[in-house]
Parts: sequence; structure tokens; C-alpha cells
Amino acid sequence: MQIEVLKSKLHCATVTEANLHYMGSITIDEDLLDAANMIAGEKVQIVNNNNGERFETYIIKGERGSGCVCLNGAAARKAVVGDVVIIISYALMDFEEAKTFKPTVVFPKEGNRL
Repeated sequence: MQIEVLKSKLHCATVTEANLHYMGSITIDEDLLDAANMIAGEKVQIVNNNNGERFETYIIKGERGSGCVCLNGAAARKAVVGDVVIIISYALMDFEEAKTFKPTVVFPKEGNRL
């Protein structure tokens, strides 16, 4: 049996941009992606701590060291610059493997720095 479990989480990142006129997704600093074991194109759930919104999108790799967390397209309507979000990815795995799997959780500091 396969189950879906938490794979990675960026806990309490700050939205730095919201670009309504871009083709959807979330752009994330490549340093944050590496630290959280996430990749471009990966499906993520975004949870907005400021307004309670929850939505899904996919990742676009942002400039390394920029601290960028930019919501693009329709997602830009779900948060404003300065909102604190949790970015979550999940993975399917065997039930037994899931019992011992340890997710990667990153707590960005001010400016979305590691």
C-alpha cells in the first residue's frame, strides 16, 4: 500500500512578491529549495498564516540567495507581500517506509535566509 506523507516543509517563509500577471506558480529562492529538498516543477501546498488560505501550485526556481518567495498568477490573489506562509510538499511511499521516513523541515530566518 502507498500513502501520501509530508516530504518537505518551508515553515514560516515571508512572501516577497505577488505577480498577478505571470503564468501561475510560486518562485522560491534556489537556496531554500536545496535546503528543503524541493525541486522546480514540484507540486506544493501553500498555507497562508495571515489569512488562512490554502492552495496548491508548482515551484519555479528563483535566484539563489535572493530570499525570493513570489506568488504568481492566480496564487497572487491568495497572499500579499509580507504574509507568512508554510510551503509543503508530500510524497507517495510504501506504508512501511513511511513509518521511518524523516521529512525535511526548514525554518527560514528574516529575509527568508537560512
